[in-house]
Amino acid sequence: MNNLFLYCEIEDGIVADVSLELLTKGRSLATTLGCKVEAVAIGHKLDKIGEQVFPYGVDVLHLFDDARLYPYTSLPHTSVLVKLFGEEKPQIALMGATSIGRDLGPRVSSALGSGLTADCTSLEIGGHEEKKENKVYENLLYQIRPAFGGNIVATIINPECRPQMATVREGVMKKEILRPDYKGETKKHDAAKYVSDTDFAVSVISRQIEKSKTNIKGSSVIISGGYGVGSKENFRLLYDLAAVIGGEVGASRAAVDAGFAEHDRQIGQTGVTVRPKLYIACGISGQIQHIAGMQESSIIISVNNDPNAPINAIADYVITGTVEDVLPKMIKYYKQNTK
Repeated sequence: MNNLFLYCEIEDGIVADVSLELLTKGRSLATTLGCKVEAVAIGHKLDKIGEQVFPYGVDVLHLFDDARLYPYTSLPHTSVLVKLFGEEKPQIALMGATSIGRDLGPRVSSALGSGLTADCTSLEIGGHEEKKENKVYENLLYQIRPAFGGNIVATIINPECRPQMATVREGVMKKEILRPDYKGETKKHDAAKYVSDTDFAVSVISRQIEKSKTNIKGSSVIISGGYGVGSKENFRLLYDLAAVIGGEVGASRAAVDAGFAEHDRQIGQTGVTVRPKLYIACGISGQIQHIAGMQESSIIISVNNDPNAPINAIADYVITGTVEDVLPKMIKYYKQNTK
């Protein structure tokens, strides 16, 4: 009772990265609270899930193994979580802000009357004083997310209702193994007791999964362009530089909206979150929506003809000039000085 629960997304027996990122953060939060981390795996052929999640500090793994539970459909997974949470009474429940999490989270929170904060970028533990009612709350989950179009960062709390539920964006938290030999307890549940026949009114006949053609999130070097690049033709310079130094090309929302780059290259609040070793921002002004998706890059280089561009404030190095002037020189230099 009152432990921290995390829902694991699983595809072909592999736990999704966003779930492993959440387990890392969940372990940290649970240590602060002095409670256990409990993971929930729902699907079929889940024998290998334990060895994937226990190294991240999972104390208890709940397995619901049934052929009808894979692939994911809304109703049965909702029923399992609602009944499980009703039995276990977690104080915190987390899941990824993916297409599955955005579908599942609101259903579960609505059924439990718990409330939900979506698309969080940070989670912390802290206290709160309600002066009007003269109440002091301790060990609340601070659910932190951009709000009002990214113009402010809101900290949301849920003092009364449990569980405190949140979905968290992929890539905003580090994925780190706690201890390779960490061992937890596995609880195998009879899934048939948690679902009914009406939960399977919808069945998946076939699935077509198209993998992304880009690997922005996994790249250690990203050359990203904004509206200031000027045109789709100028964007070719970013691809040329990426080819020379071995990186991926990203884009701001403004550049994607202008047709300079594809949507799957979009970085920021409405795109992907990245944390490469090197991030070269070309013609990007640095609105908070974009910065939210790349501010944890190890080294940031800004190429911008505006010396007062907001992104320069977080850049480690600033090159003042146009993309057309600077990038060809960078490409020439790298070609001359690399083997």
